[in-house]
Amino acid sequence: MTKTADHDSAETRLARLILALRSQGVVDAAVLNAIETTPRQAFTPDLFKERAFEDSALPIACGQTISQPFIVGLMTQALKVDKRDRVLEIGTGSGYQTTILSKVARLVYTVERYRTLMRDAEVLFKALGLTNVITRFGDGGEGWAKQAPFDRIMVTAAAPDEPKALLAQLKPNGILVAPIGKGPVQSLKRYTGDGKGGFEVEALTDVRFVPLLDGVAKEL
Repeated sequence: MTKTADHDSAETRLARLILALRSQGVVDAAVLNAIETTPRQAFTPDLFKERAFEDSALPIACGQTISQPFIVGLMTQALKVDKRDRVLEIGTGSGYQTTILSKVARLVYTVERYRTLMRDAEVLFKALGLTNVITRFGDGGEGWAKQAPFDRIMVTAAAPDEPKALLAQLKPNGILVAPIGKGPVQSLKRYTGDGKGGFEVEALTDVRFVPLLDGVAKEL
């Protein structure tokens, strides 16, 4: 009896979340399906599992956050990922955004500067049976030159200014989505390659992300 009630409650909360995302402009069917079929609670610390279906960012280890579902949906939709695409993600974090990307792309290469977060995410990827995610512990600002060029690049930490090193790893007609800015509020921008070495730049919305830091983290 209790199990059924809990299960129904989770389904109801998930349905409410999907409706909220639609009302805010996340309408891509593949993106919504990826969010609907990804158990956000698996990526959320025990203390916050009851809030996994809320449309809000939540704390995770190493002083980082699991992004608000609306922002995850918005960024994934803005990236215009195709099933044939190779995607580079900067900032694995909890692995939630990585998992969403893995359901809409052919391959996802993800870089994380915190070894603890990378290891925890790898455990979850294995548990979820993901076979198209390749992980790397390293400096995200440097990208992953050996695997470049990429069809799409997503940056899940705020770059202080235009991420030139990452744009250089994008295919001529590729797309990069990243929060840009040095303050507590940044501008989410989409860079679309024009095929000639230039980019069309669009400001999508204001966001709040942790900063993109140089190097790898020193953990105790």
